Amino acid sequence: MGTLTNGRTTIPYDNWTAPHLNWRKAGRTDLDPILKDCVILAEAPPAKNHPHHGIPDGTRMIAISDDKDPAAPVLLMSRVEMTEFFDGVIAGDFDEFRATKDELDAAAATT
Repeated sequence: MGTLTNGRTTIPYDNWTAPHLNWRKAGRTDLDPILKDCVILAEAPPAKNHPHHGIPDGTRMIAISDDKDPAAPVLLMSRVEMTEFFDGVIAGDFDEFRATKDELDAAAATT
């Protein structure tokens, strides 16, 4: 069994398509086992026979999934790819995808 943590609390959790990983979600989110609300990340095993030629065996990988569904697909990205993505988020490259205040308020009202 793996785990899921938001940095304050840790609970048992497994994604059926990638069992035994220790998942992490944003610290601003809830860990209530009924209320699922976040993208989750986990350190995945190093790449082996990855289909993309730019990902050699041994590359450190990050798993990405959705905690609303324990059978949700799991994407595997290299740490380099994730770093480039995080840098883009920090730089504001994806700000148009952020929720509006009304969307945040509506989501808060349903929890």
